[in-house]
Amino acid sequence: MPEIFGDLFTLSGFFTFLMLLLLQAVLGFDNLLYITIESKRVGDKAPMVRRWGIGLAMLFRVVLLVIIVSLFGVLAEPLFSVEIPRVLDGEFTLQSLVTLIGGGFIIYTAIKEITHLLTVDDLGHSKDGKKKSVTQAIMLIVAMNLVFSFDSILSAMAIANVKETVDGVVETRYQVTIMAVAIIASGIAMILMADYVADFLHKNRMYEVLGLFILFLVGVLLVTEGAHLAHMHIFTFPIDAMSKSSFYLVVGVLVITDIISTSFQKRLWAQREAELKIIRAADVKVEERGS
Repeated sequence: MPEIFGDLFTLSGFFTFLMLLLLQAVLGFDNLLYITIESKRVGDKAPMVRRWGIGLAMLFRVVLLVIIVSLFGVLAEPLFSVEIPRVLDGEFTLQSLVTLIGGGFIIYTAIKEITHLLTVDDLGHSKDGKKKSVTQAIMLIVAMNLVFSFDSILSAMAIANVKETVDGVVETRYQVTIMAVAIIASGIAMILMADYVADFLHKNRMYEVLGLFILFLVGVLLVTEGAHLAHMHIFTFPIDAMSKSSFYLVVGVLVITDIISTSFQKRLWAQREAELKIIRAADVKVEERGS
């Protein structure tokens, strides 16, 4: 067995792999949601775009993993700083810039889609909107996947590492092979699930708005995280990162509220339909008596 696969076939390595799969599943939900919303812009070629986008993004994510592990210290090095007294100040690194820009773009995408749903004349054709080429859609999917990758890879590095003593010095060795296999496995799972998620949103259009608001929250999460990494202050107030627990709590409340609201709305419609049937029946009796 090649040495690079040695960690994977140990008991501790196997449990680390399972933890990474769980991590990828949790952090991959928002990514899959973005892929589903973005791919619908190409019409009938959406399934192909999803498969190619996720496949290419998976390969680039493995490359990014190797780069981040190799140049981990560089990511934390400041590139430039901004200081406008009592207005804005921050020290920006490569990681903070990517996270900030990616989060801002996701917020823009979510707001644009929500605005489109509110202003379109025919809801039945609102999914068409402004078309994108296959190449444009795939490039956006790959680019946004890499933005999401920063968070997931750094989280994975905190899990998949071992302490080794070399010449009396304790060093940290990151289990790149296990992380790469977990990325590939999660990518394959996303390819298999993407069409089902897209079909569900297409058949249940009422959940599309919920998905867009979750995507908006993802953007807020990334922007606050990027601002926190840059130690940003706006009007002397520090920007704290939105915690993952807060994010999932808000998403959970949104989902539960939407389910209850949809169920209540269906009951109201059913009650209204019953009332209309009674009124129609009464009108028919009145007409029969009149004749």
